[in-house]
Parts: sequence; structure tokens; C-alpha cells
Amino acid sequence: MLKQTSLLITLFGFLLLPAFAQNPSSKLYHDLLKLKETKRILFVAAHPDDENTRLISYLANGEHAQVAYLSLTRGDGGQNLIGKELGIELGMIRTHELLQARNTDGGRQFFTRALDFGFSKNPDETLNNWEKQKLLADVVWIIRDFQPDIIINRFNTTPGTTHGHHTTSAILASEAFEISGNKDAFSDQLNSAEPWQAKRLFWNAYNWGGQYEPNSEKNYHIFPVGDYNPLLGTTYSQIAADSRTMHKSQGFGSTSQIGVGNDFIEQLNGESFENSPFEGIQNRWEKIEDGLKIESAIQNALNLFDFVKPENNVKNLLTIKRLMDGVNNKEKWFLEKKSFINQLILSNLGVKSEFIIRKEIGYPGETLETEFLFNNPSALPITVKSANTSISDIQINKLATDNKPLNQVIKLSIPTDYPVSQPFWLEKPIDNSLFDVVDLQKIGQPINKASISSQVTLEIDGQTIQYEIPLMYKYNDQVDGEIKQPFTLVPEVNINLDKQHVFLVDGANPELNVEISFRDNFIDGVLTLEGLNKNQYQVLSMEKDDRRKRILYKIRILDSNQEKMSIVVNFTTNDKRVFNQDTKRILYKHIPNLTYFTSTSFDLIKMDIKVSGQNIAYINGAGDDVPDILKNLGYQVSFLENGDIKKDKFKEFKTVIIGIRAFNTNQALASNVDQLMGYIKEGGNVIVQYNTSSPLLTREMGPFPFSLSRDRVTVEGSPVVVDFNHPIMSFPNKIEASDFDGWVQERGLYFTSNWDSNYSTPFTMQDPGEKASQGALLFAKYGKGTYTYSGISWFRQLPAGVPGAIKIFVNLIEQPSGK
Repeated sequence: MLKQTSLLITLFGFLLLPAFAQNPSSKLYHDLLKLKETKRILFVAAHPDDENTRLISYLANGEHAQVAYLSLTRGDGGQNLIGKELGIELGMIRTHELLQARNTDGGRQFFTRALDFGFSKNPDETLNNWEKQKLLADVVWIIRDFQPDIIINRFNTTPGTTHGHHTTSAILASEAFEISGNKDAFSDQLNSAEPWQAKRLFWNAYNWGGQYEPNSEKNYHIFPVGDYNPLLGTTYSQIAADSRTMHKSQGFGSTSQIGVGNDFIEQLNGESFENSPFEGIQNRWEKIEDGLKIESAIQNALNLFDFVKPENNVKNLLTIKRLMDGVNNKEKWFLEKKSFINQLILSNLGVKSEFIIRKEIGYPGETLETEFLFNNPSALPITVKSANTSISDIQINKLATDNKPLNQVIKLSIPTDYPVSQPFWLEKPIDNSLFDVVDLQKIGQPINKASISSQVTLEIDGQTIQYEIPLMYKYNDQVDGEIKQPFTLVPEVNINLDKQHVFLVDGANPELNVEISFRDNFIDGVLTLEGLNKNQYQVLSMEKDDRRKRILYKIRILDSNQEKMSIVVNFTTNDKRVFNQDTKRILYKHIPNLTYFTSTSFDLIKMDIKVSGQNIAYINGAGDDVPDILKNLGYQVSFLENGDIKKDKFKEFKTVIIGIRAFNTNQALASNVDQLMGYIKEGGNVIVQYNTSSPLLTREMGPFPFSLSRDRVTVEGSPVVVDFNHPIMSFPNKIEASDFDGWVQERGLYFTSNWDSNYSTPFTMQDPGEKASQGALLFAKYGKGTYTYSGISWFRQLPAGVPGAIKIFVNLIEQPSGK
């Protein structure tokens, strides 16, 4: 029974938040309208922040429909304006920003298994990275599982008009619309879902840079997305702006439009309509046994709704529940309604329920002391029967009434084999730009269920109500007041490495520090390096830290059989348990604290290159991991900020490196470009990494003029024409054609244009079928010094340990100058 009820809550409240909330009576009435409405809408695009929050806000709150946004990706390939997290970490941030957005606008959130691999120019290029049939299967599954009446694409299917991922999302949704009702398409899904044919397919018609002008030859509809909702006390435009502002990592803070606003959908496929896109869509209540009785009971509750004393509504809500409980129907929409009526009953009573713990982190094998709290401020008696978990059954059998809280201490002994809180899409290695998720029930889901939750069973007026609440860490912050964070399970033994790359390079330090931390007591075990023979590394020291319950190892890598290989550090206990995970945390106030686990592996890179180990100054922009790689190579790296950004300070260094998008984000740098140019003129070496074309804090980024374009090369294996006689291609390390093999995600972005003749350009890059560009890297001598501006994605290539890219970047640093 626990498993079945858990599914019901997951169907409707996918965030697994408490199954009810304390809301003003107008919001309760609004929710009752949503209970009555049965139409469902699926909105489809490619990334977090692609969705039209105005349209979602209107459909969810004006039409009271169930609206879900299907984003093909989690946004892993984008840039991050609030921190240095990129890749899967950025994908986690953007996943939760989307959930916060949906919590704001009233929609729901789904994903496919697609990894966002960065910018793509057309759908052919996109589908060279993504396996089309797997993604099409995902979209078909989500349609069959969610059962939308209409589907709305954010983008059209015309190649070349926008990001290739965007166009691909429309292509996949269009094809899925055609086949999701066919029992012969992806028939393996039919053990868990029925074929489903949506009524109509639209695209959310737009015109970049101006108002969309509807085509009289097309069937279209207008939604009044600027209207005011009196029950919610705000406009759909304001809800949409608040929702979009949740995309903080993308810098999408939004101000609401005031006044009339319209959004257009243009029909692509399905049955024609005259006045409404919902014409001919059957009211689902009419399809089930006693459905019309249930609908009539809901209408009666609406007619008699008491806004002043909402607990008076509960009698009518219990009537609705009794009718629903008497219907044996397993359709998903109906199961969701059954869950939702439970929430409405408790919300109208003002019930508050918590399952809390006084710490945020636990581990399998630990015994936890938790607390279940329940308060019923109404005079209607509620019997709290039980608060069971997946670990143990907890019987309570106490009466709650008249605002007298009920508290129950619950001790939980977590089994040693209980799973840790790893996001399900990261449990296995990525498979060709797709997350390796095979469980059909997880495809589409945004996040894991709570690590530990409680299924609460109540009795009200002879009727049983069940809901599920997650175990939360609750505390009071002196500034922000009450804070709740998800309770998280981590491995009992954690392994941390002080570097992700070890270089066997003259001048680099081939030593690795390994920290083995124990959550409770020390556990006897053995440390091994999987992938290396015992004669290829040496344990220099082992230090036991009793106070912090950790063991510190210092290891020297002696040799490697390959240019680049991945080495896994394992700690194997005497009872044969193997630990090889490091706990990573992502902490931002606008989303929950995030935890995930990486394999304790490092890249071992053996290269015959010349590295001086010179002192380097690094000026941060939006944040990147390039400095760590340079340190591991043997360079001495210092960070310069604000008052240090001046010529006299630069003179302490042979090279100054500017981080990604620094001229977009670092005002101190932009204000002191003259100091940087003076440093070059007197013999300094400056390397500037990519910036976006807008907004720029200054356009004077180099000693001679150039502009930034939106040109980029997105195919990481695309051919490169190289001037091998150019200084940076020949000194101090000879660059070869093979050094452009094995690059990741892209060659580069926001290449230069209109550059001064004083610059030389050693590279010609192009995507297949695209115009060639020489703007990937500009190099110039200025006075006694040297200057490089590069749109090449060093911030991706160096942390990925790409040997050829590292070799070229070292040459940029090692250019001779007058210093």
C-alpha cells in the first residue's frame, strides 16, 4: 500500500513537498476550480528558460488546466552568470531553477534524457550528438504518460532560424504527435501506458524583435496573457515575470509587462477548430463511472464556498472524496484528482504537517532521531493513524483538534545498503550525450523522490486520507528565519582528491593528496589506484587525524603507459565494501541545497612539453576552472581583484590571463584597460578569453581594434586549418595536427570580426557546411609585449584534460616578451 500511495503523490506533486499548504481562501477556491478542470496541455522546448512563462501562467491559472513543460535538456551546456558551475553542475542548478519557476507559475516539469552539449546550429548537427530514436521514444512516453489534449511547441521546425536544439525539440514533438497513438510505435512502453493521441499540435508563434502578425491562412488562437486574476491578486504577466526570474544562473531577471498582452498559438496538425483550441476535447468527468456526479459535487462546493471560514467547505469536499473513492478507475488524471482532493480538504482545515530532523546529512547504517509534527487548528477532529516510512511502520493513533499540536519522535535505523542521494540521471556514465536512464518511470521526472519520506494516514469523519511528506532539515537562520532543506544521505566513507588532473610533465608536481573521511568511526581498509600498477605510484605518507576522523595520504605518480588515462581511487574495507565517491555540494539561496557524488577519479596526463612554471596573474570574469589546471601544470597563479588591477601590480607577473566573460562582468577590469595595455607595451603577456558580444562593459579589449561576432564552431571534431609556422604554433612546443583531436563540446564561440591588420590569425575553423572563420584567435605584438584574444573554449578543453588544447594554451603563456 505504501508504494501505491507514494505513486499517487508523485503523480501530482512531483516535488514531493508537503501534500497541502496553508493558503488564503481565494487561492483555495482557485484550487477547487483546478480540481474541476480536466484539460491537459504539454509545452515543448529544448532548455531551461526556453519556456514561455506568460503562456504557462495563463493556461495554468486562467484556464485552470494541467500544464507541463517538457524541456529536452537540463541546460548542462550553457553558461553560468552566478558562479563557476558548468556542465552537469549547471544542469542541476537549472533543473531546480525550472522547478522553482513551475512552483511560481503553476505548471509541472518534465525532461528527456538529452544532455545539453552546447550550441548547435541546425537539427542535423544536433542529432549527430543525440540518438534520435531514444529521444523520440522519451517524448512519446511523456505524451502517453501525461496524456495532453493539446501540444504546443515553443519553436518551429524550420532549420537555421534558431538553435539546433530548439528546432530539434519541435521536430521530435511533431513526430511524437503523429505516432504516440499508434500501438506499434515503441510498443515496449505499452506495459506501463496506453497509446495516446493528442487532439491538436500548435507552435507558440512569435516574431523575434517584434509583434507576431498572424497569418490569415493559418488556424491560430490568441490568449490574453496580460489579464488580471482576481483570485490570485495579480496578473498573468506578473506571475510569468516572477517565474522567469527564477532562471538566475542565466541572468533572466524579469520585469512584468503592464497592460494588455497577447500570445498566439498557430496550428500545425490535428483536427481543425473554429473558436477554441480546446474544441471537441471531451470533459474527462464524462468518461468515467459517476464522473458527472463528481463534477456536480465539485460545482456544488464552488457554489457554496465559504471564503470567511474555509473549514465549513470540508463537508462538501468530503462528499467529493467519498464519490471519488467509490470509483475504481486507474487513469492517471483521475488518480491525480484523488490525491488533490485530499490536499484541498487539509488545506481548507489549515492543517500543518512536518517530518523534520535537526541535521542535514546522514549516511546508510546510521540511526536517526526524527520528529513528526501535526497540527489541526480547526474544531473538526482528525485521527492521526500512522506515519510510516519505507524503513519502519510507525503507529500513532492520536486525535488532533483545536490547534493543539501533536508531536511524535521517530527513530529510524537506515540499512547499510540504503541508496545515497545521487540524482538518478547521474547514477551511470553519460552515454553519447544522453543520460543513461533505463527505468521508464524515471524518464521525464525532474528529480529524485526524497531520500526518506513518511506516508501519513489520517481519518476524518470516517474517511481515510493519505499523503506523503519528505524528511526535511529544519533550522532557524538569524537573518532569513525558518529554513528547510532536503535531508540528504551520503556515503559513510568519503574520498576527496586535491586535484582532478595530475601531469607527468617536467616542472609539474606529480603528487596527489587523498583524504579519506569517515562519517562515524574509522573503518579498516586499503587504498588502491585502479588503472595503475603498484610500481607506477608510491604512497609517500599516511597520516591519521583522530579529531576529524580522516586519513590523509600523499601519493606520488611515477609513470603512465598512455598520454591520458582516467585513474579511480578506491578505498576497500575489510568487509569488502568499496567506496569511490566524493560528495559535492551546490549552495544558492534561490534553490534547495544540492548534493551529488562524483567518481573519485583523476586524469593522468603524460606530455613532453616545456612549462616554465612562471608567476601568472589571473583576473576572474564569470568564473572558470582554468587556474586549477595551470597550478597543476606547475605555474604559480595569483588572483587579482579591484585595486590590484593596475600596471604596477601587473609588473610582478610575466603573464596576465583574463577569465571568461570578464569584459561582460568585471567593471574594475573594464575601467582599467589602459593599465593592461601599458603593461603589454612595457613587455607583458596578456591572454584574454572569450566574451559575449552584449553587454560589454567596454569595447576596448586589446591594443588594436576588433569586434565580437556571434560566430562559433560547435562541432568539436571539425577540421582546423593551422599556420604551423605561427609563433604560438611553434614555440616553445611544436603544435601538430593531432593536437586538435579529442576536443570536447565545441571548438569555440563568439569569435572576433573586423580585426585590425596588426593582428595575426593562426587558425581557420568552420563547422560542416558553414562559412570558414579566422576569428578564433587573434595574436599581436604591442611594444615589447604580446597580446592574445581567443574565442576558443579553453574553459571547457583544459578542465576536460584535452592534451592538445593544454599544449596550445601553454604556448600562449610561454610567448617571449620584453620582461
